[in-house]
Amino acid sequence: MTPPRRQFVQSLAVAAAGVAALPVAAQAAAQPAAQPAPLLARRLRPGDTIALVSPANATFEREPIELATEALQALGFKVRHGANLRARYGQFGGTDAQRAGDINAMFADDSVAGIIAMTGGSGCNRIVDKLDYKLIAAKPKFFGGFSDLTSLVNGMQRQTGLVTFHCPVASSQWNGYSVAAFRSLVMEAEAALLKNPPPERSDNIIPTQYRTRALRGGKARGRLVGGNLAVLSSLIGTPYAPEFRGAILFLEEINEYIYRVDRMLSTLRLAGALNQVAGVVLGHFTKCEPGDNNYGVLTLDEVFDDYFLSLNVPVYRGAQFGHVSRKLTIPVGGEAEMDADAGTIQLLRPVVL
Repeated sequence: MTPPRRQFVQSLAVAAAGVAALPVAAQAAAQPAAQPAPLLARRLRPGDTIALVSPANATFEREPIELATEALQALGFKVRHGANLRARYGQFGGTDAQRAGDINAMFADDSVAGIIAMTGGSGCNRIVDKLDYKLIAAKPKFFGGFSDLTSLVNGMQRQTGLVTFHCPVASSQWNGYSVAAFRSLVMEAEAALLKNPPPERSDNIIPTQYRTRALRGGKARGRLVGGNLAVLSSLIGTPYAPEFRGAILFLEEINEYIYRVDRMLSTLRLAGALNQVAGVVLGHFTKCEPGDNNYGVLTLDEVFDDYFLSLNVPVYRGAQFGHVSRKLTIPVGGEAEMDADAGTIQLLRPVVL
């Protein structure tokens, strides 16, 4: 029988040999790298070619792709469909290799100025480790989407320093507010003030739309990181989670029971992420409700108070991003100053060249 101490030493040797046998890329991804220096894509211009890809869910009918293509054309772009845009593997827009391959191919193609996701859904976590980050760093270009794209926009930013965009997907509603917000950052290279739209005309004696409210007032500066809470919390402990130290964290969610929102926030707290941020901006938590068994459940107000008030940093909620028709475009990795009392995010410099 092998003595316990010798057995332990042998197990360490086997484990070390296993790590040494990993491909170099896998070894490099074993630990998060230091936050790279900011890397900016060039601004998008009318006439540029933008690639339409499906890194998350499949699109099952032809019309949504037609409408998305026409919307991008109305923005002034030529549109190139990814080779696997209409592919399907279960609920996904193709196999993992197909979906990652389309993104890598579009970064490699010098005739493509930017890449946007067709839709969200699920599946981006399955391919975040299959992207060619050396290629992305060598050929930076616009990349955008929201919801499940949270893993890719944060993964790219953490691995390469590229400022990516939490913005409408191609199948979103491209209304006037969303278009203006997108254009100002991505096409006009403005150091824009990100704020909610004014309330629509009403006979109510007080404004009830697009309100923000400070949970804790004040201003803070930092690098913007975040997106969908469920997806972001699932990245914790991986090399694709953002660097939270000194960051302004922005969060949104949809269709989650409140107790699940609580659990996801506890993951961020237990990982030490919340204690490191300089400020927090909460967007819309659409249809995040108690559920059928709702006796005694905490409210969202109470959950947010529990997790954020003790941080002693500025926090506000109600910012116009998330699963809503009118959306801000938010640069992941962009430097900004948030004002919790005013309910605004002021970019400190342009986020494209």
